[in-house]
Amino acid sequence: MTFDETSARMMRDATKGDEEQAIALLREWAGEGPALELGIGTGRLALRLAATGIRVDGIDISTHVVEQMRTKPGGDKLDVTIGDFADVPVEGTYRLIYSGGNSFFNLLTQNDEVRCFQNVAAHLKDDGAFVLETLVPDFVWRMEEGQYCQAQIVNVDSVVIDMLRHDPVTQTIEENHVWMTEKGIRMNPVVQRYCWPAEMDLMARMAGLRLRERWLGWGTAPWRGRPMSNSERIVSVWTR
Repeated sequence: MTFDETSARMMRDATKGDEEQAIALLREWAGEGPALELGIGTGRLALRLAATGIRVDGIDISTHVVEQMRTKPGGDKLDVTIGDFADVPVEGTYRLIYSGGNSFFNLLTQNDEVRCFQNVAAHLKDDGAFVLETLVPDFVWRMEEGQYCQAQIVNVDSVVIDMLRHDPVTQTIEENHVWMTEKGIRMNPVVQRYCWPAEMDLMARMAGLRLRERWLGWGTAPWRGRPMSNSERIVSVWTR
């Protein structure tokens, strides 16, 4: 398996092909719109949501990924602001503000996460909703001396290893996905600050929002705090 094939497989595993369910839920909460995606990236969700007829704007700090989105059908029609989505640096209000794929944890301090909730609340319509897709950080229970190493994909000609170091005080993780093939070694480093669901609910309350729904995945079943594997995600919905 080549590096590109291995990367594609990991991306499929990460997203689980859940776009249809995600758009159904986001479309319901968006109403007549407009919608704003925090960390719009290459437009995996935004382009599909916009195709339903809703105006979708976006924020992202990376011009590189936005340029990739622009090459896709409809990508040139979305209004994207380059900047830190914790600031929500846009004008006006939205019926739906959302972020998928665990992007919210790219904010590396609790202050940034709190600031994001507050700025989101300031840009929500009275009947608006804030929707986040995040991991539940159950990996902390699987640590040995604050770190772990796990083979994610093993093939005859390639191996992908996930290595992670955890700081429980700041709730940050430093992670690296390492691809090893006959062509060499490639690394994909990730730094994130995770939140527990109760912590996000408190941030929401500080911003004047309340938890409305919490789902296991995109609307498959209500999440009731049961043990989960690290590959599963929850979707939280807060309103005024």
